[in-house]
Amino acid sequence: MIARGSPSLSDEFLPESFSILKRGYKGRELRADALAGLTVAIVALPLSMAIAIASGVGPERGLYTAIIGGFLVSLLGGSRFQIGGPAGAFIVLVSAAVMQIGLTGLILATFISGFFLIAIGALRLGNYIKFIPFPVTVGFAAGIAVIIIASQIKDFFGLQMMGTEPAEILPKLQALWDARLTVSLPATLVALGTMGVILGLRKLRPGWPGMLIAVALAGLLAALGVPVETISDRFGELPRSLPAPALPVLSPDLIWAALPFAVAFALLGAIESLLSAVVADGMTGQRHKSNAELVGQGVANIGSAIFGGFCVTGTIARTATNVRAGSHGPISGMLHAVFLLTFLLIAAPLAGYIPLAALAGLLMVVAWNMIEKEEFLSLLRVTRADAAVLLITFLLVVFRDLTEGIIAGTALGGAVFIRRMSEAAKIEAVIPETPYDPASQQRGVVVYRLRGAYFFGAAATLARTLDRVSDLPHTLIVDFSKVPFVDTSGAHSFATLADKLARNDCKLVITGAQPEIRKVLRSQLRHHKNVAWRPSVETARSDFATASAPVA
Repeated sequence: MIARGSPSLSDEFLPESFSILKRGYKGRELRADALAGLTVAIVALPLSMAIAIASGVGPERGLYTAIIGGFLVSLLGGSRFQIGGPAGAFIVLVSAAVMQIGLTGLILATFISGFFLIAIGALRLGNYIKFIPFPVTVGFAAGIAVIIIASQIKDFFGLQMMGTEPAEILPKLQALWDARLTVSLPATLVALGTMGVILGLRKLRPGWPGMLIAVALAGLLAALGVPVETISDRFGELPRSLPAPALPVLSPDLIWAALPFAVAFALLGAIESLLSAVVADGMTGQRHKSNAELVGQGVANIGSAIFGGFCVTGTIARTATNVRAGSHGPISGMLHAVFLLTFLLIAAPLAGYIPLAALAGLLMVVAWNMIEKEEFLSLLRVTRADAAVLLITFLLVVFRDLTEGIIAGTALGGAVFIRRMSEAAKIEAVIPETPYDPASQQRGVVVYRLRGAYFFGAAATLARTLDRVSDLPHTLIVDFSKVPFVDTSGAHSFATLADKLARNDCKLVITGAQPEIRKVLRSQLRHHKNVAWRPSVETARSDFATASAPVA
């Protein structure tokens, strides 16, 4: 039974494309979405190929991913403006998968990750991904950017390396340094020129498709005879159609080898896509459906794998471009995939002229934009705890592993939060109504007020304060009116306190507890005869002003 106020299954899982069509979709909206879709496709065309090449697969795989995955994300996702496709954040994981389990294993890992994402969404776990600490997301993005920059140095400078380029960053940098004497001046100039055109147009003509213009100019130079390595030199001519759909190889050994990558793809894809959806929400004032988005992303990954693509996720830059281009809804994302398919069918051979150095320059710009520089520096200055979370995430992502970085950063961020919440919890003594008089041994009523969440992190500290007064009063009143949350550890500390008070013939009166808090406290105190419950401190003082007052 669905609780009152909770969203229905339809509200939570109905794709946004269906919602838009149910509300009515007019011709002017279609025209606006077609223009937005074309704008996004112009951005996605060179970027999808560049990400694929950087990931260690052919450029056509990036287009397959953007076409199939992008269409399904917009059709079935829970964000109105999300654009799906290959993402720079996956470059490290995808290239590692290709090196360890090959292209066949990569496609299988993508396929399996789709089912994981569907399961995460169906179990409604998408709501919890938003709790990843901000320093973790900033450190993660910066770490990914550093790895992308390092991966593009070879093509940026046209270096000729002996053997395979190492995957780990320190051996990679050493190998690149060893090949420094093979720098190609034409390749370097093309890469720098590509960056210059992109950045210049962004400043002077922000409405122009700077990435496509820069890459097209570089391709023209290569066609005119500038000696640089191009896509066709390394990969041959791009196919002019989508491959026939086919299930990936499902051998037990390959499935076992692909599982760790599938889990990593699902985890990273969920984080990246929901972050992108949040960015779109902030730009438009809309609200995405987290779990529907994850289900849509899962189906998109399955579809991408069936057509030979790799992992799909929501892409922040392309989603933001979609919003700024005037999109009205998911139709623009679906049309962006149609425009990319049209390019593949008609103009794929032209992509063969694109220099690899130009794509490296493009990815350098993308990586630099991924680093949230102001937030990174701000977090380093705010507190040492936030700086530690940021740096540990960043360093683990760069030097160890993406998943390790996210898990370690989130765990440390959680520990920091627990410590801060523990320090925020306070207990303060209210002036006793009848103070304890050591000379006469007269015991009266003492009132303490709790403030903040009373949970396992704060229980030990606050319990020590209460223990110091447990043998003094006849009645100890504890006011919970300022307590928003109590867990079983906090409640158990009151059971211990009640036992100690009972041995001294003292009463424990709990006042002001909200129903949920009272329920948790009662679970630990139900067998204690010396515990009473009152709605307010004033009522408790009135009822227990004398030693003969009954406990109820």
